[in-house]
Amino acid sequence: MKALIPVLLLAAGAPALAQSKACAGPEHRQFDFWIGDWSVTGPAGKPAGDNTIRAVADGCALSESWRGAKGGMGLSYSAYDSIRKVWHQTWVDKDGLVLLLDGGLRDGKMVLEGPTGKTLNRVSWEPRKDGSVRQLWESSDDAGKTWKVQFDGLYSRKNRT
Repeated sequence: MKALIPVLLLAAGAPALAQSKACAGPEHRQFDFWIGDWSVTGPAGKPAGDNTIRAVADGCALSESWRGAKGGMGLSYSAYDSIRKVWHQTWVDKDGLVLLLDGGLRDGKMVLEGPTGKTLNRVSWEPRKDGSVRQLWESSDDAGKTWKVQFDGLYSRKNRT
């Protein structure tokens, strides 16, 4: 029965109980609002896909599994790098796009940035009062002077039956 308790809590959307002592600091919990099973819609309310975010490595990282409504898929790992004092995410999708993003909390949002060739990417996750999360991915080809929206999604927790 003891082994089932963490599984049941994760299934209920609760953050992982088992945490490595090395990752017990509050910085490591800053992105826990993203943990869960999500239905994602675009700005017009059309389905964009489904995303599953899990705490892994004894709470030291988050694992993402994305399935887009139009067949896209991708995976990421996110973790707080206590040596550099930043959050880092490595993303890869089925088309071979690799994003290496760094950053942290800014005004209540998790904001991660990084270059891909000459393009600068900025992705933010904003937790909302209703429990949803807005993810906004923007890119810039002029060193951040102007930004173009690549993805704007609203994450809503999937209903549990």
